Amino acid sequence: MSMSQQRTPVSKAATSSAPLRTGAEYLKSLRDGRRVFLDGELVKDVTEHPALREAARSIARLYDIAAAPENRELMTFTSPKTGQPVHRGYQIPKSHADLKARRLFSEKWAESNFGLMGRTPDHVAGFFCGFAAKPSVFAAGGRQFGENVVRIYEQARDNHIYMSYAIVPPQIDRSKPAHKQSDPALHAGVVKERDDGIVISGAQQLATGGIYSDWLHLSCIQPLQPGDENYANGLVVPVNASGLKFYPRRAFAKPDMNSVDYPLSTRFDETDSYVVFDNVFVPWENVYCYRNIDICRDQWRMTPSHAYGNLQAQVRYAVKLRFMMGLAKRMNENTGHDSNPPVQIAMGELAALASIVDSMAIAQEVVATIDNEGVVWPSRTTLYAVMAMQSEFNGRMLELIRELSGSAMITLPSSAEDFDNPEIARDLERYMRSASSDAKTRMQLLRLLWDFLGSEFGSRHQQYEKFYGGGTYTVKQNINRLYDYKRATALVDAALALPPVGGKR
Repeated sequence: MSMSQQRTPVSKAATSSAPLRTGAEYLKSLRDGRRVFLDGELVKDVTEHPALREAARSIARLYDIAAAPENRELMTFTSPKTGQPVHRGYQIPKSHADLKARRLFSEKWAESNFGLMGRTPDHVAGFFCGFAAKPSVFAAGGRQFGENVVRIYEQARDNHIYMSYAIVPPQIDRSKPAHKQSDPALHAGVVKERDDGIVISGAQQLATGGIYSDWLHLSCIQPLQPGDENYANGLVVPVNASGLKFYPRRAFAKPDMNSVDYPLSTRFDETDSYVVFDNVFVPWENVYCYRNIDICRDQWRMTPSHAYGNLQAQVRYAVKLRFMMGLAKRMNENTGHDSNPPVQIAMGELAALASIVDSMAIAQEVVATIDNEGVVWPSRTTLYAVMAMQSEFNGRMLELIRELSGSAMITLPSSAEDFDNPEIARDLERYMRSASSDAKTRMQLLRLLWDFLGSEFGSRHQQYEKFYGGGTYTVKQNINRLYDYKRATALVDAALALPPVGGKR
């Protein structure tokens, strides 16, 4: 593949704007020579591979939803550069109403996959909205970097680009900084500087959705130390860049699976990948941070990027919990336990936790602040408060549903094919029905619940929700740093200053 071929997505975006992208156009764009390795083989086409194709189609539906004429006002805003409609996921909010519009956009997309695809195109789009809102942060390393971050954002916005990111170093030896690893090219970093750009080698994780995206964003969200300058970068590359390789984890969708037995695994496995940069060339115009530890750190906290990206994540999570609540409710109705007082108490706890997450997503926009440059920042105190508790909330909710389900999910027929055998079907229809549904309907509901909760797909989701925002200790440090202790301690000081009353002084 020539350099001109692998740079085509960026070059095209730099010189044109596109009408709203359709799902068919998105799927066609994935046939671009990207190098994805699965089960020991190079995947020729992610849109046709049996373990990967349905997730690609689920993402394609997002583009069709956004492009539908009836959704134009909800899903788009007018590009200030081209005058054309573009996705609201790329809108830099200048008012509380803009922030609400972003939430409703992400909610609409999340509902199409029941909140089960966490890194849809609006996630990293939020980060670049935050970067582009504060170009001065990057211009501190050189004016061209501030210009580059705005240009990258505008190209992605006006061409409906799906960006994923790899911003966490590989878990090789976490006791040592990047530059003290056994090989300096283990963590993805600069190995060569040229007049026209830089060359990157090394690995990075955790590129969720990376194999389905257009561009990959490489940076580092973990603290770097003096000496780590080669790894303190921010850049984008097309996913078919020469030398870029994706190694996704084991796919949960299998060729022999059917969508009745695995209704979620077969459709919504967005995958998570190790990414290897094997001397990948990146032109200067695609670099917005270069060998600068301070800016690499400040991009996450001195811009609203982390707040925008994780507000999308919380909106998506609220939709997922709504789906979880619906599953639990239908299960209780199916078993006839819905009016049982202990069941109602458990459902009340589930509803309380789901409502906290939902309300906290809305609260981020209600108590958002507008800075002196007219940029709206979602309430980071609210964001990090709910993220700090998400791991505990999610685990508790899953445990409650397990208790409510009893043996229901593990006493199902072996597969949907059992109903094709008349002898088996007669017994199943007689003994596996419920008070409110026939055996096949009951099985479909419980298969849905098992795939959500107990399958490999469900287990990955439990792990994902625990760590998607980083370790809980990191999030708790964030809320501790942002909490208004001045106001809190002022109350204590006021109490200490109360004049004495009554009794002996």
